[in-house]
Amino acid sequence: MRDDIREGATLPDFELPDHTGVKRKLSLLQGDDPMVLTLHRGIYCPKDRQQLHQLVPFSRQCAVGFTRLVSVTTDNNLVLLNDLRLGVGADWPFLYDKDRKIADDLEIHEYTDPHNKPMIPHTFVLEPGLKIAKVYNGYWYWGRPSTAELHQDLREVTRKVRPDWKIDTDAMRQKWESGDKDGFYPYGKSWKQVFARMAGAVDQFE
Repeated sequence: MRDDIREGATLPDFELPDHTGVKRKLSLLQGDDPMVLTLHRGIYCPKDRQQLHQLVPFSRQCAVGFTRLVSVTTDNNLVLLNDLRLGVGADWPFLYDKDRKIADDLEIHEYTDPHNKPMIPHTFVLEPGLKIAKVYNGYWYWGRPSTAELHQDLREVTRKVRPDWKIDTDAMRQKWESGDKDGFYPYGKSWKQVFARMAGAVDQFE
């Protein structure tokens, strides 16, 4: 991993095709929310499938926690990508990086597997703006975060980035009662925009 890719740094805004073949930037998929980004070897890896199986029920918590979930694989075509996504029952965006763009940029080629040429699996917990809050190296399965660890990480990120995390103060109550609601969710966005993201309606993201 590049030395500058660490907690507090900003992850590059990669643009890759999603499971429908449409190119998507990470920043579009994230919006103004926290995000969990998982990087995978691909459909052939049982560790990847196990991690994704654990994330499927967790994704329902992410939806109500206003947190985005995105996965990237090095599968080399759209069929394999969708086989993996549908096979584990995932409903969040999957991107495919058949040209190893991320592996090249982040310097995470898994050189011990010259046959499949995957990238070393990683999980990133990101604050808004693709700011890295936590990095997990998942070359070995136990290096990948449990959903309990992700819950703790997202609690800390949300506490940090949501100005209305603690609304039971006189100052916050006064802001609300005075009509100054910019510091309260959804922070000036429409509920239509919010629900589009909760539903994973990527084509409606703004």
